[in-house]
Amino acid sequence: MATQLGTLYDVDEKDVGYCGLKDRRALTSQWFSVRQPDRRFDDLNLASPAGLKALPECEVLQVRRHRRKLRRGAHSGNAFNITLRDFEGDIELAERCLLTISTHGVPNYFGEQRFGIDGGNLIAADRILRQSISRQGRDAKWGLYISAARSQLFNQVLSARVEQGTWRTLVDEEGGTMGLPSGPLWGRGRNVSGKHLAKLEAQVLAPYEAWCHGLEHCGLEQERRGLVLRPEAMSWRWHGRDLHIQFFLPPGAYATSVLRELVFTHVPTSAAML
Repeated sequence: MATQLGTLYDVDEKDVGYCGLKDRRALTSQWFSVRQPDRRFDDLNLASPAGLKALPECEVLQVRRHRRKLRRGAHSGNAFNITLRDFEGDIELAERCLLTISTHGVPNYFGEQRFGIDGGNLIAADRILRQSISRQGRDAKWGLYISAARSQLFNQVLSARVEQGTWRTLVDEEGGTMGLPSGPLWGRGRNVSGKHLAKLEAQVLAPYEAWCHGLEHCGLEQERRGLVLRPEAMSWRWHGRDLHIQFFLPPGAYATSVLRELVFTHVPTSAAML
């Protein structure tokens, strides 16, 4: 969409802003911004044949002026409306799981889509971090690959905390996020966790020493991400064996992380995605 809008309005793609990526296979709505300081948007009618041809499989809902460019992560969050069809399993047990999820939250895993088809983003990240590619050698997807590596390290720590049963519990002098347990988004700087937790995270990430070293030299500062994800405004209803779920998640959270606590999910292979 960003490429198509850039072509449509005759601007560089960097002048098209949006807050984040949407699911590849879904009906989604999203704002885009286009830098047009000296022209009116209605110079090109997006409902015209030319506009519709330039934006296939899209419907323009609103067009209006704004003073700022949209940037990644600037949105308040994402609302989801998901239907699970032909549910197989114990509905009473599913109801109890749904109530637990809405009350206590779920582990805040980065979803599989973060890592690319068949983990391709992690393969690329491994090559980058082991070769210490300079700024001059960075391609357009460099940031995507580095983020995937940080996400994988975080997920490893979160899995260890889930196994210990401490993912919802503050451990010693933990550097929590909003008073909640947290895990590392690796980068340069001192681990702000207490001695006990820092030791645990070091043990979990020991097999990823090359990645940690590479991330420390990528210009990224070490951050913390909450281990607990609590869906907001969560509701659900049944229509026979179909389950309709609605909830709202903050930026950077994944609906798949909510669903994985309820049902077994199948991640398509690259062949199934074609």
